[in-house]
Amino acid sequence: MSARIGVVAIGRNEGARLKRCLASLAGTGASVVYVDSGSTDDSLAIARAAGARVVELDANAPFTAARARNAGFAALREAGLPEVVQFIDGDCALDPGWLATGAAALAADPGIGIVTGWRTELAPEATLYNAMAEWEWHRPPGDIPACGGDMMLRAAQFEALGGFDGAIICSEDEDLCLRVRAEGLRVHRLPRIMTRHDMAMTRLGQWWRRSVRAGHGFAEVGDRHPGHFAAERRRVRAWGMALPMGAILGGAALGPAVPLGALMLYAASWARSTRMLRREGQDARRAAGLAALLTLSKLPNAQGMITYRLRRLRGGEMRLIEYR
Repeated sequence: MSARIGVVAIGRNEGARLKRCLASLAGTGASVVYVDSGSTDDSLAIARAAGARVVELDANAPFTAARARNAGFAALREAGLPEVVQFIDGDCALDPGWLATGAAALAADPGIGIVTGWRTELAPEATLYNAMAEWEWHRPPGDIPACGGDMMLRAAQFEALGGFDGAIICSEDEDLCLRVRAEGLRVHRLPRIMTRHDMAMTRLGQWWRRSVRAGHGFAEVGDRHPGHFAAERRRVRAWGMALPMGAILGGAALGPAVPLGALMLYAASWARSTRMLRREGQDARRAAGLAALLTLSKLPNAQGMITYRLRRLRGGEMRLIEYR
């Protein structure tokens, strides 16, 4: 690698996943900082044994991914600003060769502000929730509106933008992408694997909390960037708020025909999603399961959007929504 690259890994109680993450960075020549958000497992010992510079966040302030990534960048800055910084979550392992590929893409095209690749699941077949994450991660390459937290960008540009917005508890990555694009630069996805993610999700409650967090992000980032997440918010308002509320109120006033009609609409939505997934190549059983999660997701998404709005109205502190 010709560019000086710094890597910021963040995590909380990642255990073996963090060990895999840091092992994937060994031998790359990059400066590695690990930022820990109050882990109670052996994450700190794992990071120190791997030779990473460790930053422990003060528990007196709310933990957020944005705060952790900014703290990691500050630690890199103290050691001498790298040319390029790669952010990675502690439950991900970097794919061999990605750092050189990403840095080369930035060097070759000054119009690219953020470069990313595909995140893929280690065990997509293990659970339906893992399969859903794999489906979410794999999107077409090229210029894109935004990407997740696994990303690479020029360190000077990141510093000039003021880093991630530490007040945002989720979808802070989308916010940064939008601010980069506002500078006239592009967010670009290369057609290769960047990181291998270990969702390790086995329970409905975990998936529900993750979907609540997504809904919170739709509302929070949508407020900051009008028009972004507009389609997602419309779907949640229709399917996660208006339809269930109409079914409850209509059922109370007019009888069971109203909630039955609502259930038929949900069934139609599920069938439409199933057909779409089948066209994408999913087998019948997997398509039906993923479609069920897609249909159901509007309810926890709505919970997240409402949670955000209530916190704003009350002036309450935004706190991290964890799903593990």
